[in-house]
Amino acid sequence: MDIKDKIEYIVIVIGEFARVHRLSLQQAYRYLKKYRGIDFLDKGYAVEHLFSIEDAVDDVTDYCRRQENVGI
Repeated sequence: MDIKDKIEYIVIVIGEFARVHRLSLQQAYRYLKKYRGIDFLDKGYAVEHLFSIEDAVDDVTDYCRRQENVGI
């Protein structure tokens, strides 16, 4: 696994997450960091990058919402 590819993938997903949720890049990053979405993308990269960016945004959105609901 190439770290450059992983970083590029995470940056792209953050950008698309921001666009879909009408957030600035900074707001999207902070939200994803707070609710462990960045960790989700990092740890799940081996599988997640095989799907579309739209699927990744949906998955990380669902993951973060679950984290919100458990009070993280």
